[in-house]
Amino acid sequence: MKKFKFTINGNQYETEIVSIDENIAEVVVNGTSYTVEVDRSIPITKTPKIMRTVAVPSTDAHPSVSKTASPSAPKGTGNIKSPLPGVILELHVREGDTVKIGQRLITLEAMKMENNINADKEGKVVSIKVGKGDSVMEGDILMVIGD
Repeated sequence: MKKFKFTINGNQYETEIVSIDENIAEVVVNGTSYTVEVDRSIPITKTPKIMRTVAVPSTDAHPSVSKTASPSAPKGTGNIKSPLPGVILELHVREGDTVKIGQRLITLEAMKMENNINADKEGKVVSIKVGKGDSVMEGDILMVIGD
């Protein structure tokens, strides 16, 4: 458990505390085992368990509802939302442009890093809700992609 080295009156002692149960300790001194009664109870420290709850992004209305449409979903209107709070650095498409899955749509600066926001579905850019230099919050709708 815990090892200690003591020097008492010039003699060295290597000790190890093997176990402690209330006020009785099992101690090994220079290889010899002793059972020692302690005057007071020694508190045993326990490492606390940290329990975390499941984190659900604030952009999700419900944990089972996804933020964006899946690529295999039928065509229809789909929103592109901001994954982080930040500032729009650049728009790479305009309204009316046809986009493909994975195409870069917007560059967003968040936490002093540039983040590319790519299309998660194919279609035509129906509307762009933000402009260059706009500040956005997590979950804000940046643009709408439709048929």
